[in-house]
Amino acid sequence: MNSRFFAKVARSNLKKNAKMYIPYLLTCCLSIAMYYVIDSLSINPGIQQMYGGAQMQPLLVLGTFVVALFVMIFLFYTNSFLVKRRKKEFGVFNILGMEKRHIIDVIAFETFYTALLTLISGILAGILFERIIFGCFSLLSQSSITMFFYVSSSSILHTIILFLIIYVLILFNSTRQIHLANPIELLHGSSYGEREPKSKWLLALIGLLCMGSGYGIAVTVKNPLSAFLYFFLAVVLVIAGTYLLFTAGSIVLLKLLKKNKRFYYQTTHFINVSTMIYRMKQNAVGLANICILSTMVLVMLSTTIALYVGMGDAVESRYPRELNITTQNITGLQRKELQEIIGQEVEDLGLQQLKTLDYSYLSFGALEEGEHYLTDLSSSDMANMDKLVNLFFISLDDYNQNSGEQKELSSDEVLLYCNQGTCQNETIDLFDQRFHVVQQLDEFVGNTSMSSLAAKSYFIVVKDSSIIDELYAAQKEQYKEQASEHQHFMAFDTDGTSSQNLLLYEHLSDWIRETEGVSYVESRTASYDDFFSLYAGFLFIGIFLSVLFIMAAILILYYKQISEGYEDQNRFSIMQKVGLDHHEVRHVIHSQVLMVFFLPILVAGIHIAFAFPLIRQLLQLLYLANTSLYIVTTLICFIGFALIYCMVYMMTSKVYYGIVKQTVS
Repeated sequence: MNSRFFAKVARSNLKKNAKMYIPYLLTCCLSIAMYYVIDSLSINPGIQQMYGGAQMQPLLVLGTFVVALFVMIFLFYTNSFLVKRRKKEFGVFNILGMEKRHIIDVIAFETFYTALLTLISGILAGILFERIIFGCFSLLSQSSITMFFYVSSSSILHTIILFLIIYVLILFNSTRQIHLANPIELLHGSSYGEREPKSKWLLALIGLLCMGSGYGIAVTVKNPLSAFLYFFLAVVLVIAGTYLLFTAGSIVLLKLLKKNKRFYYQTTHFINVSTMIYRMKQNAVGLANICILSTMVLVMLSTTIALYVGMGDAVESRYPRELNITTQNITGLQRKELQEIIGQEVEDLGLQQLKTLDYSYLSFGALEEGEHYLTDLSSSDMANMDKLVNLFFISLDDYNQNSGEQKELSSDEVLLYCNQGTCQNETIDLFDQRFHVVQQLDEFVGNTSMSSLAAKSYFIVVKDSSIIDELYAAQKEQYKEQASEHQHFMAFDTDGTSSQNLLLYEHLSDWIRETEGVSYVESRTASYDDFFSLYAGFLFIGIFLSVLFIMAAILILYYKQISEGYEDQNRFSIMQKVGLDHHEVRHVIHSQVLMVFFLPILVAGIHIAFAFPLIRQLLQLLYLANTSLYIVTTLICFIGFALIYCMVYMMTSKVYYGIVKQTVS
């Protein structure tokens, strides 16, 4: 036998198995196209010209690694269905005289044709997709990028190398299975079912503990900074718990249902439970994959859409006034000079200064231990985000001036505002000083961008600046080179247009650059495009990865239904011969498909519900505090995804029934 013969057999096999291979080829093409797009965008020079491009490109680079890992796992998973289904075909070849090495040669040619066809079509599709997506991305970010046809030779090379590696590994895996199997195993490889598994109570209990621990972290974490640190731990625990509960926990549940005679000895229940027990190991892994993919889609879409839609609220939260000027260690004379210069610039542009904030403050971190606030850098608790708080001190004169109130305090009395709930402490012990809290403030009239900080922060109004000076000296001695300095903050709105505000921002920025010391100016209008591009980038990545994961979930379901349909042909044929009619067979099929099909999305919904508090905390790090918006967005995404899921259910159940019907008709 020569290579031409093996090549001809390989081409014939691909045509003969087109029903199974076409979806696999489409999967490979889409995977290649998506990887090329995200890799090309990650190095596209046009991205760097966009507002927020500096923040966007690292995310795209990270996305390339995520997509590369995912497509490798996903293509191995889908290819396993093909190999299992074709083992009988390979067994026939072996019995008819074709040696295993000849079968492997045929598989090698099939892999070569698959790689050649999908790499060419996938890269061409990716180039087209990139042009379309780049236009949508530019539109989302409202950026004035000049569109151009960009073909990245580096991305083409990266794509070819990655997928050649994947195809070679798939070939090695197929070779291993053919080499280790005997002819009888090959002949019956596609019809081998799972032996009835034993109840694995220990693994089920571990899965329950993992799931409970992940949920517990999501529900109990209150500090957004801690939420960021614990997020990945919670994700790992929930993923582990999902796999263990779907594999071990589902078997335990089915065994319990089998022992319930009133439930089990009904036609539909009897068939469904007994069938699922024998194949649950294979089912459970696929269902767990679908559940995790569904959860990822819902999390990514809900958060990125909420950020994009709520961008205006986020900008308002971050920049409470149009212009914000912060200076460090400014003297009274310099403060007056700054006020005069700002007033002159505003007047020169024919604008009015509105809702002005103007005050000095001191801020530093401390460990909260009840009513005591510790500043011991040697303490290991300094890394504990749940205990670490920011303390902001402002004088009573500045507070009264900015709030329009006329409060009075003695030297050991303070007013207190907490940006996260209320503080129950009646006293504050700090640097051997004790302050009595005479009033809890409902809001902080000063720097709203600071009061909306993700970290837990206390804003403390003291009698006068001399007390702030004492606190400054104490923290300077304690923290040394890490100590904070006196800060002065000034912010105001204007009655001008966006262009006038930008011009004022540029004039003040020029003046700030010429002054000595640490100073900077921020503008809401100037920063809006940065926020817009950044959140548009998040939305783009969210939609991009969601499409990939939805495609993966659909194809896993498709292959799962085809594989199980062929396995169930004989089983349902026997059931019909012992008395089941077509209506009963159809009812059993729909009942079984429904039982396993909607379990993943139901569990995904539970995951989202428990993850809500943690995700809400994470969104605060991006200045999105609109909880109602996130809830509505999540519900809309869940309903939309559920509709897509139902459509897939209807299509795959028809495919499944069509395969089974070939035998039962």
